Amino acid sequence: MGGGTAQADGCYTWNRTLSQGASGEDVRQLQIRLSGYPGYGAVLGLDGEFGPATRSALVRFQQAYGLAADGVAGSATYSRIYSLQDDDCTPINFSYAELNNCNSTWSGGAVSAATAKANALVSMWKLQAMRHALGDQAIRVTSGFRSVACNNAVGGASNSRHLYGDAVDLGSGPHSLCRLAQQARNHGFNGILGPGYPGHGDHTHVDHRSSRFWSASSCGI
Repeated sequence: MGGGTAQADGCYTWNRTLSQGASGEDVRQLQIRLSGYPGYGAVLGLDGEFGPATRSALVRFQQAYGLAADGVAGSATYSRIYSLQDDDCTPINFSYAELNNCNSTWSGGAVSAATAKANALVSMWKLQAMRHALGDQAIRVTSGFRSVACNNAVGGASNSRHLYGDAVDLGSGPHSLCRLAQQARNHGFNGILGPGYPGHGDHTHVDHRSSRFWSASSCGI
């Protein structure tokens, strides 16, 4: 794909231009990287089918990084993605270790270890998009995946999304907890709990539950 892709790529390499109507594993891999760009209140499906929602997410990604926003994934888009990811496919500003303070195996939760880890990867790409939208300042992760034992130890809800690997708790840092909760609405999180919701005065929780539940009354959500 020519110059500018020298770091291509320990994680995944795209070998064709992708546009609406395409399908396949390369589309699904692209969708994972675009999962933080679905638009307000939306969630991008990771189905390997390049439809209108994927095109819209790609346009938002291209706009966010100053690329030609044509909704077509070619060498410029791939170069940007390569520069945003590490060799284990995690985005450069987040890591598997950061999203799992519980164990090193990702086992013992409500889903298989592989599923929990895959869910966490998608969450990281959503957080990477959110981080960029907030001026590329750090987002502090305080809790991610939990096994049943780890969840019980911290008094988590018995059906906590942390058991699925798709929940992340965020602490205040450069951004307030409310700013994080408000921004998360744009980045594919069905679950957002923050200040004003019981037990969430000291963190903002984001997850990918099956339907939308946003509650952070102190933040106007």
